[in-house]
Amino acid sequence: MNDPSHRDFILEPDDTERLANLAGAFDAHLRQIELRMGVEIANRGNIFRVTGPEPAVARTEKFLRALYAEAGDERFDGHAINVRLNAVNADDQATPDIEPQDVAIRVKRGTIRGRGANQAKYLHAIATHDINFGVGPAGTGKTFLAVAMAVEALNESRVQRLILVRPAVEAGEKLGFLPGDLTQKVDPYLRPLYDALYEMLGVEKVVKLLEKNVIEIAPLAYMRGRTLNDAFVILDEAQNTTIEQMKMFLTRIGYGSTAVVTGDLTQIDLPKHIKSGLRDAVDVLRAVDGISFTFFQSRDVVRHPLVARIVNAYDARDADDTSTGANA
Repeated sequence: MNDPSHRDFILEPDDTERLANLAGAFDAHLRQIELRMGVEIANRGNIFRVTGPEPAVARTEKFLRALYAEAGDERFDGHAINVRLNAVNADDQATPDIEPQDVAIRVKRGTIRGRGANQAKYLHAIATHDINFGVGPAGTGKTFLAVAMAVEALNESRVQRLILVRPAVEAGEKLGFLPGDLTQKVDPYLRPLYDALYEMLGVEKVVKLLEKNVIEIAPLAYMRGRTLNDAFVILDEAQNTTIEQMKMFLTRIGYGSTAVVTGDLTQIDLPKHIKSGLRDAVDVLRAVDGISFTFFQSRDVVRHPLVARIVNAYDARDADDTSTGANA
């Protein structure tokens, strides 16, 4: 780990309005830059101090100076900052030994932080990568934290839309047997996403945003042929995608968008002869630059303590079955 260094500098001219534009409401823009650059930023007026690994500190000073030069002529929002961060390709240049910054998400219910190192790593990965995978058992917060990050990005205008997607694959029943039109048929499979949204935004606001199509909840099949710009897109239950569906989804991602793919490889409901698109993506994309993978274990479960023990019991049984099969 590199010892942190700091650099002090002054942004000229001393202009209160320009500084406010650069920093954002409640310093939201500075926080956004901190997360992407892997540094800490402090300022008193136009006097700034940046702390972190030296290469990241140097990049951040250069970025802030360029941003300040623009701040006199253009009004920034979270999306504008995000576009400029993408332009400097901060992810590719970031040093691998930067420790994850603490990500605190402000939503209606209060402030959400990662519980434990793996959740903290997951939140930081989502803040600093355009495509993210969260893989692990039920109860580890994969979907809940992704929705929280999406809600914050929407609230801070870093994205224009929030799109929540699930494959319409059922455990034992076909959609055709469910009553109602297609939306009503699909709704039961999207219920966990609705629940997370209600908790963070409140039912009334969610309904309004759904009516305006700012929040869109759709089956995976609806993604074909689309390009998703300026959006935060979450693909939940991704273990039930086929390889073709996963490739189709990942290639929908456009400029200014963030994608999070979540799933549990022990809960695959696909026919036995079809390989999970999530499993395939882990194999194929693991080493691709700019894509993050966070793997959760039973110790990361944040539901009832029994859930972790249940997960462990099934894992142990599956391991025994595998070894028995190998010895047969």
